[in-house]
Amino acid sequence: MINKLTYTISDAFAQLRDGATIMIGGFGGAGQPTLLIDALIATTARDLTIISNNAGNGETGIAALLDTGRVRKIVCSFPRQSDSHVFNRLYLAGDIELELVPQGTLAERIRAAGAGIGGFFTRTAIGTTLAAGKETRQIGDDHYVFESALHADLALIEADVGDRWGNLTYRKAARNFGPVMATAAAVTVASVNRVVDLGALDPECVVTPGIYIDYVVPSAI
Repeated sequence: MINKLTYTISDAFAQLRDGATIMIGGFGGAGQPTLLIDALIATTARDLTIISNNAGNGETGIAALLDTGRVRKIVCSFPRQSDSHVFNRLYLAGDIELELVPQGTLAERIRAAGAGIGGFFTRTAIGTTLAAGKETRQIGDDHYVFESALHADLALIEADVGDRWGNLTYRKAARNFGPVMATAAAVTVASVNRVVDLGALDPECVVTPGIYIDYVVPSAI
């Protein structure tokens, strides 16, 4: 019987190693899997690379993870805002590496990994410092820069509703990045606000099929 539900979050991190690359879903605070980030903080893994839309804000979630000093690099599109003081402090001190990626390019690099595509050419960032050192090509009348796919060892995402097979639905902006990240990681862990019986989810409304999910963690544990 397939049952991906787990009430012991540490089980989902059993194979996590130093130097891992971890995707964290969400759009700012919307859909950020804070429960899973706290569980990640509770591990001893270090020298991590984090792929996310932003570099955290305030004192919780991604910001709290960065504050542990165990993140070597962050790949994101929105590293700074008024309360991103943890990232600012680390970056200005040279304690964290930043790979800045335009938001659409970030999403497409992750999607490419999930689709088995090695990379793609895009006009975004051509002629800027973000294209430095990357392959460029003229196609027709336009110039393009090559962006490689982004893979991860682990993806942490948050969904609204899930079942024991790992089928997921999301709520509004909390859907951002979670679905593509689930396809691009070797292991995907999803926290869900509500667990329903098999068959309760309309197949036409399932956003992430369970084949991409390894663990489902109910938020109320």
